[in-house]
Amino acid sequence: MTELIAKSPCDGLLPVAHGAAKLSQVNPGRLTTLLPYRGKDAALARALQEAHGMDAPAPGRTTGKAGARAIWFGQRAILLMGPEPAAGLARHAALTDQSDGWAVLRLEGTGAQDVLARLTPLDLRDGVFRRGHTARTDLAHMMGSLTRLGPQNWQLMVMRSFAATLVHEAETAMKAVAARSRGV
Repeated sequence: MTELIAKSPCDGLLPVAHGAAKLSQVNPGRLTTLLPYRGKDAALARALQEAHGMDAPAPGRTTGKAGARAIWFGQRAILLMGPEPAAGLARHAALTDQSDGWAVLRLEGTGAQDVLARLTPLDLRDGVFRRGHTARTDLAHMMGSLTRLGPQNWQLMVMRSFAATLVHEAETAMKAVAARSRGV
C-alpha cells in the first residue's frame, strides 16, 4: 500500500537568505475564507469581533495580530488566518477551508522592500503601503496576496502549486538586490 506523506508547500526550498533579506515559510494555522451572505456584512463583522476579538478588515487592510489575523482578500471576502473559525460565523457567511491551498512566506530584513519592487507593480513606499496594508496583486507574474507586517517584514501568499516558482523568483530578486548593495 502506498503511504502518503504530508509536506509543506515549500518543503526543502526554504529558508534562503541573500544580503540582509531572508525568505522563510510560515505555518499560518488554519486559513478560512469568509464570504458574507447578501445583507450580512455587518452581522458577520459583529460575529467576528465577538468570536475572535478582531474587526472585519476594510478593503486593503488587515486586523488582528500574529496567530489570529483577518485579511481583506478581495471584494466582500475575508481570509481568517490562524484560528479555527467559530461555528456562529456560518450563520452570516459561507466558510471555506483554504489551509492546504496556499503557500505563506515571510520576507524580512533590510532590502526586503527593494526585493519586492522587483516582484510586484505596487507602490510599496513607507508612506503609501503601511503596516497592516494588504493587496491581492501580481507577485512575479502570479496572482497572490501581499501584506505588510512591519517596516521590513512582509507576508507573501500564492497558491500552493506556485510555491516553488515564487521562491525561485524571490531568491533571484534577493540575489540582485544583494549584489547591487555590494556594488557588483
